[in-house]
Amino acid sequence: MLQNDITFFARFEPDILAGRKTITIRDAAESHFQPGQRLRTGRYEDNGYFCTLEVISTTPVALNELNDEHARQENMTLAELRQVIAEIYPGLDEFYVIAFKRIS
Repeated sequence: MLQNDITFFARFEPDILAGRKTITIRDAAESHFQPGQRLRTGRYEDNGYFCTLEVISTTPVALNELNDEHARQENMTLAELRQVIAEIYPGLDEFYVIAFKRIS
């Protein structure tokens, strides 16, 4: 089985496939993605491949800088976004916004 470059929780797969989710917010461990890089994308739960994404940009952001535009790009409200980030990365304040487009 081929290794995926990036994974998402399965609940985000429909939004990514429909183009409603166009960014992901990650910690420093995933800050190395570069514009133009193509990523095999899978589900976190089973590592099943579901599409290929192309990185548009990787930009540092502090937790308190997250705004309604980030939330829109994540296809959720700002309150929902802050809650999801706090659940996935408890206690962290520094993140990276990885903007992407689906290419297959």
